[in-house]
Amino acid sequence: MKKKKVMVVDDNADLIHMIKKMLEKMTDYTVIGVQSGKECFKTLKNGEIPDIMLLDIMMPEMTGWDVLAKLRNEPMWEKIPVIFLTAKDDDASVGLGTLTSEGYVTKPFDISYLKKIVDKFI
Repeated sequence: MKKKKVMVVDDNADLIHMIKKMLEKMTDYTVIGVQSGKECFKTLKNGEIPDIMLLDIMMPEMTGWDVLAKLRNEPMWEKIPVIFLTAKDDDASVGLGTLTSEGYVTKPFDISYLKKIVDKFI
């Protein structure tokens, strides 16, 4: 059976490393980390299609909102489940994020809780 892939899109390399280490220890998922929206789409175009994406909102150049909009407008990627993983905890962001994605998790987060959400959609 093919391993499930989780793509983490976040400009914080340390956070990507921590999520990769913890999720791969707790599950048999493969975690792919990219540090920008640009890198996310480059990876997707190279055929690395994840089973789920954890997406930060506040990133330079291309925000998580921009990444999600572009994903949803591309037939090859529109069905990838997206969970926002962000420090943005204001009501407007949480509301919009909850409506437009499969989940919304605010930083700091509990890795067991994150795993549970990922498991639910993978």
